[in-house]
Amino acid sequence: MTLPLIGILRGVTPAEVEAIAMVLLEAGITRIEVPLNSPAPFESIALLAERFGDRALIGAGTVLTPAQVKAVHAAGGRLIVSPNARPAVIEAAQALDMQSFPGIVTPSEAFDALDAGATGLKLFPATQVGIEGMKAVRAVLPQGTLLYAVGGIGENNFAEWRAGGVDGAGLGSALYTPGQSAEQVGRQAQALVRAWQAAGGEHE
Repeated sequence: MTLPLIGILRGVTPAEVEAIAMVLLEAGITRIEVPLNSPAPFESIALLAERFGDRALIGAGTVLTPAQVKAVHAAGGRLIVSPNARPAVIEAAQALDMQSFPGIVTPSEAFDALDAGATGLKLFPATQVGIEGMKAVRAVLPQGTLLYAVGGIGENNFAEWRAGGVDGAGLGSALYTPGQSAEQVGRQAQALVRAWQAAGGEHE
C-alpha cells in the first residue's frame, strides 16, 4: 500500500531531479510527476524511471496530447496527469497500460473521463471548486472512484478535504518550488506526509 499523494515537481531540472526524488521516497511519497512545462522533462522522467522505477510510479504532468503520452511512455514513465479531461489522452494512456489522472471540475467531465478509462480523477483547481462543490461531485461518482484534490491543498486543510471525501492529493508548490534544495524539499515532504496521516489519510 502506498500513500495516495502525488509529488508534483514543476520546474525541476535533470541535474537535481534524482536527489529531490530520493527525499520524496524517504518521506513516503512514491508517485512523482514531472510536468511537461519543466526544463527537459523527458530527460528527468527517464532518469527517475531508470533509478527509481522499481520503487515508485514515475510519470508526467500537464500532459495534453496522445503524442505526449507516447513520449512519456518511451522515457519510462507510467503515470499521466493532465489539467483537463481529453478522452484521446486518457485512451492513449490506457492503451499503454499507464495510470491516468485527468483534471475535472464538473460531473460531465468526470463521467467522460471515467468512460474513457481514467484510473482516477484530479479535481483541479481544488480551491476553485471548494469543499462543498467537491462533495456534490463526489456524491454522484461511482463507488470506488479515486478523487485527488490538486491546487491549494496542503497540511493546513488536509483534514477538511479528507472529511469531505477526497481520496488523495497532488502536492505542488507546498512540496517543491524551483531553486529549493533537496534538504528543504525533504523537510516539506515529511511535514506534508505527517499532516496527511494526522488527517486520517493513510493509504489507498
